[in-house]
Amino acid sequence: MALLSLQSNLSQLPNPTIASTTKTIPSLTRRGALAFASSILASSCLAFSNLNPTPLALAQNHLQDELEQQEHLLVHLFEETSPSVVFIKDIELSKVPTPSSNQVMMLNEDADAKVEGTGSGFIWDQFGHVVTNYHVVAKLATDTSGLQRCKVFLVDAKGNSFFSEGKIIGFDPDYDLAVLKIDVDGHEIRPVVVGQSKNLHVGQSCFAIGNPYGYENTLTTGVVSGLGREIPSPNGRAIKGAIQTDADINAGNSGGPLIDSYGHVIGVNTATFTRKGSGMSSGVNFAIPIDTVMRTVPYLIVYGTPYSNRF
Repeated sequence: MALLSLQSNLSQLPNPTIASTTKTIPSLTRRGALAFASSILASSCLAFSNLNPTPLALAQNHLQDELEQQEHLLVHLFEETSPSVVFIKDIELSKVPTPSSNQVMMLNEDADAKVEGTGSGFIWDQFGHVVTNYHVVAKLATDTSGLQRCKVFLVDAKGNSFFSEGKIIGFDPDYDLAVLKIDVDGHEIRPVVVGQSKNLHVGQSCFAIGNPYGYENTLTTGVVSGLGREIPSPNGRAIKGAIQTDADINAGNSGGPLIDSYGHVIGVNTATFTRKGSGMSSGVNFAIPIDTVMRTVPYLIVYGTPYSNRF
């Protein structure tokens, strides 16, 4: 467009005047000729540079194409995986509801109940099983008053938002894992694609999706910073083999998935070191490896307890 604009301007220039016998006219004519020649030379150089870009211009164009491609892939990755991520609210009712009023109290949480905490989780299968951290639903898991509830927000495969009460199916404090069951009748849901954690390498890209501070469907990016870490579980025992990442994990991210560049879940976001006095992530964050999750969750779904507790 710059070349076309320049050519259009040239066509509007006056024709060179014919020299006369006066002393002033020839001087003006020479200036016009020099200006015209300079314009022609600039046009030629510009056209030549467009036809024959320099190595630097080629490198810049190539880099821009790569950045645009990476951005497109990241947007596609989020759009494909975020429908599998759920938002969890821990709710304490003001009184034990009757069966007929239970759903009403779930709807009117401001008047009849209070939100005690939030977290994340992800859809495990088409039957409505949701995997999250034990510490996200610990009050529900240990409730003896009948006042604790868990409200799960999600979208179906068509993009329709809905919520359902989460019933706890099983939990394992040793690995900070729990499984909820939600009613998905009338909705087609999208389970996650499970990957592997045994073949991870330090430096590869990873992404966390969750609901930090209640902000739903938040994506943070980073890399695998370390492998084989040891972190404490809610009951004080050590969780070995944890994945360390610099992808931000804050309050509310717990229980959400850590995914790789293919959209496969490689871990469950669970813990972070915070800056003293700020509560903010320090960039040292941890996820339970998906291989551990794969060994634990099926037993929680079928038996309600981990394998180690059955014998």
